[in-house]
Amino acid sequence: MKFASLGSGSRGNATLVEWQDQLLLVDCGFTIKEVERRMERLDRRVQDITAVLVTHEHGDHIKGVPPLSRKYKLPVYMTPGTYHARDLGKLPALTLIEGYQPFAFGDLQVVPVAVPHDAREPAQFVFVAAGKRLGILTDLGNISAHVEAHYCDCDALLLEANHDPKMLAFGPYPPSLKQRVGGAWGHLSNEQAAGFLARVDSERLKRLVVGHISQKNNSLERAQSLLQEVTADIPEVLYACQDEGFGWIDV
Repeated sequence: MKFASLGSGSRGNATLVEWQDQLLLVDCGFTIKEVERRMERLDRRVQDITAVLVTHEHGDHIKGVPPLSRKYKLPVYMTPGTYHARDLGKLPALTLIEGYQPFAFGDLQVVPVAVPHDAREPAQFVFVAAGKRLGILTDLGNISAHVEAHYCDCDALLLEANHDPKMLAFGPYPPSLKQRVGGAWGHLSNEQAAGFLARVDSERLKRLVVGHISQKNNSLERAQSLLQEVTADIPEVLYACQDEGFGWIDV
């Protein structure tokens, strides 16, 4: 199993997960043209995608899903809450993820996980294949016990470190948005991400990507400075960017 990103941040998110002949696209916050261009950089085509999985209805994760799925006749998976939260128009093939029940594409199992975020029925995902576990965990305001139980024993992890609390407090956002981002249903801070990483199975976690880093309320230097101690024993640590995402990583 391996994964890559087309981009990670408030201006658009999309992650690819590949196992054998299955290629899943998690979220799509980009235009069709941009997806095509970014996938070409990763030596893949949109026609190779098996299905699109949607975490929640916020625009930077879902706005490109309807047009992409209609043009390429791609199956789409999302929770009922996410589907009913927005008018997505007609989708070629829609599967609603009821009750966060796991499902599979061949030998690739997908485990949806409920997370605390200000969306109608958000889900993040853990992927399991050949005994390996890949976790994608962004867009949540805190690490609940439920979340920690699902993500503490991953072999590879894409984890949000969205904001620095001081930069958020003194940044350009209006007070209501600052409260939302920094609240229990918003996004993880650098400190929250570090706290979680200090509690995971460090023997098992071999690949870590830190993503969804705010361009206005965080910086790469601040995130790296705070996380360097808790990531010192992880063999491969990368920081995803908005414009380029990151290339293929083997789990």
